[in-house]
Amino acid sequence: MRETSDGDPVRSRRARIGRLASTGRRLGYGSLGVAVVAFLVGAATTFTPAVVAVVVAAMAVGSVVLLPAIIVGYGVRAAEREDRQRGLR
Repeated sequence: MRETSDGDPVRSRRARIGRLASTGRRLGYGSLGVAVVAFLVGAATTFTPAVVAVVVAAMAVGSVVLLPAIIVGYGVRAAEREDRQRGLR
């Protein structure tokens, strides 16, 4: 396990998990954005089966990825805040 510059493996793991959560949030919000754009394209033209499939798939991916990423991100920030309050940082 790689350690941070201060030698704490817990903080390095927390930082890695935080980066993963951030990537998950970007992917989730991006997928929801794709769904909205595809929906607007379908509303402006016609809802072909391909447009409907893109909207449904993007909504599903966004929902599945975004929820855990948000929860994990809150957990990482709460742990960092608790470390600061205890004077461990």
